[in-house]
Amino acid sequence: MTPADPTEAPAADRRDIAAFLRRHWAETGSARATQAAYRTDLERAAAWLAARTPGADAGVGALLAADRAALYALLQWRSGQGYAARSTTRLLSSLRAFYADALRQGRVAVDPSALLERPRLPRPLPRALAESEVEALIHAPDLDQPAGVAERAMLELMYATGLRVTELVTLPTLALNLRQGALRVQGKGGKERVLPIGAEAQHWLERYLAESRPVLALAAGERGRAQPRLFLDARGEPLTRQRFWARLKAMAVIAGVDPARVTPHGLRHSFATHLLNRGADLRVVQMLLGHSSLSTTQIYTQVAREGLKRLHATHHPRG
Repeated sequence: MTPADPTEAPAADRRDIAAFLRRHWAETGSARATQAAYRTDLERAAAWLAARTPGADAGVGALLAADRAALYALLQWRSGQGYAARSTTRLLSSLRAFYADALRQGRVAVDPSALLERPRLPRPLPRALAESEVEALIHAPDLDQPAGVAERAMLELMYATGLRVTELVTLPTLALNLRQGALRVQGKGGKERVLPIGAEAQHWLERYLAESRPVLALAAGERGRAQPRLFLDARGEPLTRQRFWARLKAMAVIAGVDPARVTPHGLRHSFATHLLNRGADLRVVQMLLGHSSLSTTQIYTQVAREGLKRLHATHHPRG
């Protein structure tokens, strides 16, 4: 909050907030960072309300004394001060959690935050790599090493199918049907989809299964040979999201692509954007990505349009 904004919450509010956080942790096991964020948001809101809300005194905290109009005034004030919508959304989440608890405890008769609307958050455009950058990334692994062949197969598969990283690392070997050139994926919410893998990805998966995976499995002995996961790390253990992320960053450096722009989800964005750039139907892309709503997929059309605008501005004589 701004320097002009009071940050010292009344003692009654600090006690109420501390008690709420103890119950919240006991009920949800929330992370320390979440607890700290709730405390900061609530204490700053209490300080603002105490300076402006009639009825708050030493016995009743400003948060418990506040009504919907007071909370609305707080949100309006923040809007006028130029606070980011994301910051105000987090504050509103903190207030709702606090008042839900107060309602259960019988300390308020109604939840004053119940009908307050969240600010509209700007929807960030996905960050897709250029086709040439993806190509450089795919050719970065060291193919003289079994782990390098595994990395090449994973990159080819992710770019061919738009897999989420969690879907990639949890793939069972039985999900792959090389004879049909298809992959059965268990996505979010247990939804299943069948994806074509394409000739290039199929070639590298066949090479990985024939040459690389047996060597990697050998490193883990019987555990490796019995491992149902498709992709193993250099020790023959199931690949983790963290390990794949780290290797992806290392491959970005080798490929000469800014590592800050290279993420597993960025490959998924690139898959969708490049398909649309080359004329794919939006509903087909929706099906391949496993989106339940077409509106989720439509954001990629904005990315494609932005790319076309840049091309026009760069190459058209009157751009």
